[in-house]
Amino acid sequence: MGLIQAFTRPGFDITRHALSLLSNGDLGWIHVTNLVVSGLLVMIGAVGMRRALDGRGKTWGPLLVGVYGLSLIGAGIFKADPAMGFPSGTPEGATILSNHGLLHFISGGLGFLALIAACFVFAHRFNSLHQKGWAAYSIFTGVIFLASFIGIASGSGNGWILLGFWIGVVLAWTWISLMARRLMLGL
Repeated sequence: MGLIQAFTRPGFDITRHALSLLSNGDLGWIHVTNLVVSGLLVMIGAVGMRRALDGRGKTWGPLLVGVYGLSLIGAGIFKADPAMGFPSGTPEGATILSNHGLLHFISGGLGFLALIAACFVFAHRFNSLHQKGWAAYSIFTGVIFLASFIGIASGSGNGWILLGFWIGVVLAWTWISLMARRLMLGL
């Protein structure tokens, strides 16, 4: 949903604007709703993971995924501040960080770290089960998402860093989706 909005919202540019800025403007409610609903679904998925798993990763993996879901809800409730000329009429450059903007970044940051940790917990699980492909995929996802998060957290408005973060987000959501599918199929 975020990518659809990114390519259809007037004035939004993925090489200039962070994903969170979509929660602003007349259509910001769509992104806020997406964050809250996605967060609820991820939390429900974490409960399903907990029930479907046994052995290594049964506790920490689902717990960390659940924290990520909770953080999405928090990021939806506490909107990011308008910045970098988005939405239209917002001054160019960064704006002063409000309390709700700060809570948005704290919530998102904690959730990103939880999801990154979940990737490594599941990588350890897959490695112990001799499922090297899934272990490598989980490590790759965790490393790329961590690098993209560090880049965006640096505060750099560099277009490549922003684009890298978008790639990291897509990769992380693909990993979550494939994990859910894998568990639904009982693999």
